[in-house]
Amino acid sequence: WVHLTPWHIFSFFSFVCLAGDGQVVQMDSVKSGFVGSQVELRCVFVNSNPPVKVSQVTWQKLLNGTKQNVAIVNPVLGVSVLSPFRERVSFKQATVRHQMSSLEDTTIVFSNLQLSDEAAYICEYTTFPAGNRENMVNLTVYAQPQTRMSLTSTTIVAKTPRRKMTVATCMAANGKPPSVIKWETRIKGDATYQETRNQNGTVTVRSNYQVTPSRETHKQKLTCIVTYRGERITESVVLNVQYEPEVKIEGFDGNWYLNRQTVQLTCRADANPPVTIYQWKLLNGSLPSNVEIKNNTLFFKGPVTYDLAGTYVCDATNAIGTRTGVVDVNITDFPTNPPNNHGIQQEQHSAGVVIGGAVGGVALLGVAAVLLFIFLRRRQRTFKGDYNTKKHAFGNGYSKAGGLPAHPSKPKNLPYPDDSDDEKKPTQIGSTGGFEPSDRNFDTESEDLKRPYFTVDEGESREYDERTLGFQYDPEPEIVDDMISQTDGSVISKKEWYV
Repeated sequence: WVHLTPWHIFSFFSFVCLAGDGQVVQMDSVKSGFVGSQVELRCVFVNSNPPVKVSQVTWQKLLNGTKQNVAIVNPVLGVSVLSPFRERVSFKQATVRHQMSSLEDTTIVFSNLQLSDEAAYICEYTTFPAGNRENMVNLTVYAQPQTRMSLTSTTIVAKTPRRKMTVATCMAANGKPPSVIKWETRIKGDATYQETRNQNGTVTVRSNYQVTPSRETHKQKLTCIVTYRGERITESVVLNVQYEPEVKIEGFDGNWYLNRQTVQLTCRADANPPVTIYQWKLLNGSLPSNVEIKNNTLFFKGPVTYDLAGTYVCDATNAIGTRTGVVDVNITDFPTNPPNNHGIQQEQHSAGVVIGGAVGGVALLGVAAVLLFIFLRRRQRTFKGDYNTKKHAFGNGYSKAGGLPAHPSKPKNLPYPDDSDDEKKPTQIGSTGGFEPSDRNFDTESEDLKRPYFTVDEGESREYDERTLGFQYDPEPEIVDDMISQTDGSVISKKEWYV
């Protein structure tokens, strides 16, 4: 069960009666406007069928639970607008203003809207015999803020020691609802914010921007952005910061040598306001006699001498203060970087690079050719083939003084295949274990015996008879050019060089 209060029951029956009777007062639920503008509060009566008679319409202001009559229209007595609305409130329809009988549309118009006009407004119709019918609208009044941005001072001075100071102020005054302030700048600084609520319901927002004045902040842009009900209002200023001169001396390139012509020193100063006085001096001495001073420049007449060496000082002064620039000048006997030879040196360097590259390439080709020759030479001397040659070994494995190998004691006939030639006929092996003295002359072959290894063809002019080993070989043509001479006078086959 739902607990129903008397108010709920009354509202329910009122709605039923209204719906049953068909009389409706049509109004907007909310309306708004800015201070000084004009706004309409609509009120239209929808009559029933059969219609009821409207005897009077009353507009009332409801504020803090209190009702205040604003305007009354009576078909017989006419129109009445009460003070203090008399000068600013009127009925929109001419039929109402001229006291005509039609009162269906009793919309009123507020002119020169004020903050005090913000309230709830009731439009009440008195009818016969239905009784009273009413509706209500809430009026909101806005106040556009007055924005302003300003520098705290037309002249901002960068002092020593450096301290933060307020350089600009941004304000959104008398706004309703309150505004939001933000800063946009490349200057590093801090912002402070303050809100003040005024008696008329408006709010003033104030923001200060603080920076440390310096040469870097001079001519920097500072923008204040005020946001009010989605609208962006921007205003900018450019800082004018005054500071002492920043001084440096130009002209000495580190290459002042004896007899050099046309040298000078210039004192450069960045200052706000500009420098008014330049003063030159030579530390621990006086300026050379051949010096001419023009504004901020020292001109040295004649060739460079040792007298020009020293520490030169330039004092630059403006309305804020004085700062100093220093340069040490030393004189050399000869130029360190001759300007005329720079191009020649560059050319020589380029030519040297080209020549060096060519020589390196030729040397690399020479080394490659030598290595290729050695590789081919060693390959020519290396035997990697088959030892199945048509040779007989003699003296293998013996030193230079080694004896003759032992042979079998009995002769044997070793038959060859039927297709063998005459050169392959069997020979006998002697039984004495050596050669017959009459068969060989060892004096003539002493050099051969000294070789650790040598071979003899079967077709050679010497006859070995019984000393010839009776091994059988396949036929192979003789290769005379395959022999290589040794340092001891002997020869050896290329194929057997490294076997």
